[in-house]
Amino acid sequence: MERGSLSKYSWIDFAFSVVGVFTFLVDWGSDVWVATEFYNQGDFFWFGVLLGLMVLSSVVVQMFSWFWLKYDRELPGFSSAQTPGGSVLFGDRVKLSCLLHVLQLGFLCRHISAIRQGFRVWWRKQEGSEYAVYLTHDLSMLRLIETFCESAPQLTLMIYVMLRTNKARTVQFVSIAASTTSIAWMVVDYHRSLRSFLPDKAKQGWGSSLIYFLWNLLLIAPRVATLALFSSVLPGYIGAHFLLLWFVFVLWVWRQKTDFMDSVAGEWLYRATVGLIWYFSWFNVAEGRTRGRSIIYHSFVTVDGVILLVTWWCYRDPVQSEPYALALLIALPLTYLLGLLFKAIYYCCFHPKLWGPPVRDPGLPDDLPDADVSFRAFPIQDVTVSAQLVNKRMGRHATHFYSDQGVTRSTEYR
Repeated sequence: MERGSLSKYSWIDFAFSVVGVFTFLVDWGSDVWVATEFYNQGDFFWFGVLLGLMVLSSVVVQMFSWFWLKYDRELPGFSSAQTPGGSVLFGDRVKLSCLLHVLQLGFLCRHISAIRQGFRVWWRKQEGSEYAVYLTHDLSMLRLIETFCESAPQLTLMIYVMLRTNKARTVQFVSIAASTTSIAWMVVDYHRSLRSFLPDKAKQGWGSSLIYFLWNLLLIAPRVATLALFSSVLPGYIGAHFLLLWFVFVLWVWRQKTDFMDSVAGEWLYRATVGLIWYFSWFNVAEGRTRGRSIIYHSFVTVDGVILLVTWWCYRDPVQSEPYALALLIALPLTYLLGLLFKAIYYCCFHPKLWGPPVRDPGLPDDLPDADVSFRAFPIQDVTVSAQLVNKRMGRHATHFYSDQGVTRSTEYR
C-alpha cells in the first residue's frame, strides 16, 4: 500500500460490489446443486472431483486473503485508514480473522466489508472513499484467482461429463452458465479495477471494455472446450498434461522474477496460481517487453490446442460424435484465431495510453511508452483526504498489464 491518488468511490463501484457478491453466491449455490445431483445419482467420482475443485479453490483464495491481511497490518498508516463509522477489515481482531479464514469465510467477509464501506461512502456521504476503493481492488484480484481455480476447471469438467455420458441434465447447463457468467464478470471487473490506476480515465470507453471482454472470452472458451474434448477420449492423460504444462508455466513465472507478494511463501503461492491461470488464459505478471512473452505464450498454447484437438479427432467415437464433431473441429480453431484478431485490434486501436498526466522522472521525454510511466506522483483528487490509500499489489499489476514495451523506471512500487 502506497500513497497516491485513486478515483473516487462511486455508485458504479458499489453496484460492482453488490453484483460481485450475488455472482459469488449464485456460483457457489450452483456448485452445491451440481455436487448434490452427482451424489444423488450415484456418480460419486464426479462428486469427489467437483468437491475437490471447490475445496482447492476456496483454500487458495483464503490463503491469498490471509497473506494480504498480514502484509497490510505491517504497513505504516494502514490502521489509520479508519472512517467515522468503523475501522479497517477485521480491525484488531486477528484471532477472529484467522478463524474466519480457516472456516473458508474470509472471502465472503471481504465482500460484505466492501459493501458496508461502500454504502457509507456512496449513500451516507461519509469519508473513507480511499479505503472503499482499496477493498474493491483486492476483491477483484481474489475473484480472478477464484475464477481460474474453480470456475474454469469446473466448466471443463461439466463439458467433459456431458461429452462422456452423451447426455446433459438441466443442472449441468445451469452450472455451465454460472461458470461462464463468473468468468465474464471477472474479466470486466478486473479490467475496470486496473483502469482505476490510470490517471487519464477519459479514454476508457464501453467500446474498449467490450473488445477486451470479447478477446478474452473468444480465447478462453475454445481453450476450455479443447481440454474437455481431449479429456473425453483420453481421461487418464489430462492430469499428466496439466501437471506438465503447469510445471513449465511455474518455471517461466519464476524466471520472470515476480515480486507480487511480500514473503517467499506467498510469492511461490502466487507463482503456482499464475501457472494455473496460464493453463487457461494469458496473464501478464512482469515488467518489460510483454509483447514477446505474449507471442510465445499464444504460439505455445495454439500448438498445444492443435495437438489436443487432433488427438480427440483420432480417438473419438465416430457414431456418437457425428452430430457435432466436424463443426467443433472447424469452429474451435476459428474462434481462437478470432480472439487473437480481437486482441490485436484492442492493442492497436483501444489500448489505454498513459501519456501526459503522470509526472516524469527528471531527464525523461514527455512521451513515454506505456510501461515507462511512473505511478508515484498523481494529483490528489479527494479534497477531504490529504493522502489516499493506493493498493500496491494492484498498482503493480496495472503497470504490468498495460505495459507493452520498455521497463517501468519507478522503484517505488517494487
